[in-house]
Amino acid sequence: MVGSRISSGKATFWGWFFIAIGAICLPMFVFAAVVSKLLPPSDNPVMAAVQNDRYYYLLVPLTLPVLVVAVYFHWHSMKLFKHA
Repeated sequence: MVGSRISSGKATFWGWFFIAIGAICLPMFVFAAVVSKLLPPSDNPVMAAVQNDRYYYLLVPLTLPVLVVAVYFHWHSMKLFKHA
């Protein structure tokens, strides 16, 4: 089972990698969900598609309640497993 462990350097790399991906995705989502709606209509087809979007800009905020419930169930199942 020793071979299946991740080295400290590799785990650090993946940790920083996921933090960087999150740091890149957050401003893109904020732009798509908030800022693009405040800008005047654009002739660029990609920008026009982002401005006229009615699905994805609500998807992330509406998944937050589901995330809270999932985290609660995870915590609850770990408590049940720990005291079983």
